[in-house]
Amino acid sequence: MYADTISAIATPPGDGGIGIVRLSGPDAARIAGALFRRAGRTAPADVARLRSHHLYFGHVVDPATGHVIDEVMLARMGAPRSYTREDVVEIHCHGGLLPVREVQRLVLAHGARQAEPGEFTLRAFLNGRVDLSRAEAVMAVVSARTPRSLELAVDELRGRLTGRLAPARAALIDALAYLDASADFPEDEVPPLDLDSTLRRARDGLSAVIASTRLGILYREGVQIAIVGRPNVGKSSLLNALLRSERAIVTEVAGTTRDVISESINLHGIPATLLDTAGIGETEDVIERMGVDRSRRALDAAPLALFVLDGSTPPTRDDLHVAEHLRARAVGEDHGLVIVVNKRDLPERHEHREVRRLLPAAPVVEISTRTGDGIDRLEQALHDLLLARSGAAEQPALVTLRQQDALRRAYDAVGAALDAIGAGIPLDLTAVDVRDALFALGEITGEQVSETLLDEIFSRFCIGK
Repeated sequence: MYADTISAIATPPGDGGIGIVRLSGPDAARIAGALFRRAGRTAPADVARLRSHHLYFGHVVDPATGHVIDEVMLARMGAPRSYTREDVVEIHCHGGLLPVREVQRLVLAHGARQAEPGEFTLRAFLNGRVDLSRAEAVMAVVSARTPRSLELAVDELRGRLTGRLAPARAALIDALAYLDASADFPEDEVPPLDLDSTLRRARDGLSAVIASTRLGILYREGVQIAIVGRPNVGKSSLLNALLRSERAIVTEVAGTTRDVISESINLHGIPATLLDTAGIGETEDVIERMGVDRSRRALDAAPLALFVLDGSTPPTRDDLHVAEHLRARAVGEDHGLVIVVNKRDLPERHEHREVRRLLPAAPVVEISTRTGDGIDRLEQALHDLLLARSGAAEQPALVTLRQQDALRRAYDAVGAALDAIGAGIPLDLTAVDVRDALFALGEITGEQVSETLLDEIFSRFCIGK
């Protein structure tokens, strides 16, 4: 437990229904008691004697002036039944910038220290309430952008990743115990263990988790989708259709979009950012050329693209130019593509076979942005393509890039141990690889973690969390 008491405003700044000032530490009750007056009473409240996990109505009063700062509700959560496993007090003020700031000012003046970003969750981890993977899942819950990503984040908050790693970790512990005993006591009888089978069981368990991380990162981080094509084929209309709102200006005049417009959608649970780009084509207009350059940069950066064609006209030279760029982009790169043939509601229909021959692997979806026909099929095609590229795991692992790196290092270390056994390398040297695997897993759960790494992880949290 810590010797000092920290405090922070735990709600976002701005107008709202309530604003919360949170304290955690041994002096939380004393500090809050110096400021809190229960309704109808003038004496400071003995907050330490208030019933834990109950709300009490009253006022925050500035002891120096006797002025009432705000009408509040106060809750005390006694250790260890609190978020940090320390004594925690929350003061629920009226929403708005000034009430919470004034209450926080008084709290700090009476002995609390301003909390650092993520320090409440850091204390929860260091006090043993959660392991490191669950602590990091807190940020995933806060930053979830779709109901599906929130569902996965809550699963990780409940310890699913640690649970999925438990069988592999147990197998590695068994293997290391056998290796150490065999090396330290070569002349004694060591209980037999099928070392090769045990390590393969650990590797298979890690492999299953790793296979699900790519899809988990997709649900966590989302994906950028560039909408590209020549001018006036319906790119902005497609953006509006996918958003179900009139976000981009649409006119009959070619080149209306001069810059990249960015908007977010929920693509069947996957957070997606749509990038509506300027039409790619030859132009003498300086501003349009700048827009085309930005479109190309957005296209090259986005892992997925929608290539929009006008289905009511034959392909133009600009269409083929964009198709050639997309074909070159796909060579050796991890890029996906869907061809979108717009204006299927018009009587004149063209199949754009020349474009399809240039991009034979790309699925084709015909739509009408005017009627909305085909938009659902397009969303499903995008979703299916993303799942196929990320691995359609039944249980996506919502991991961070740091956790994914640790998993791969653990997997590689187990593979090295198996190779060492096959090569007849002494057992004490094989144990080094098994230790490395356990160390990497410990970086995920928190058994093996440096102070520098903790600072890096929790500095990304918001203040008050």
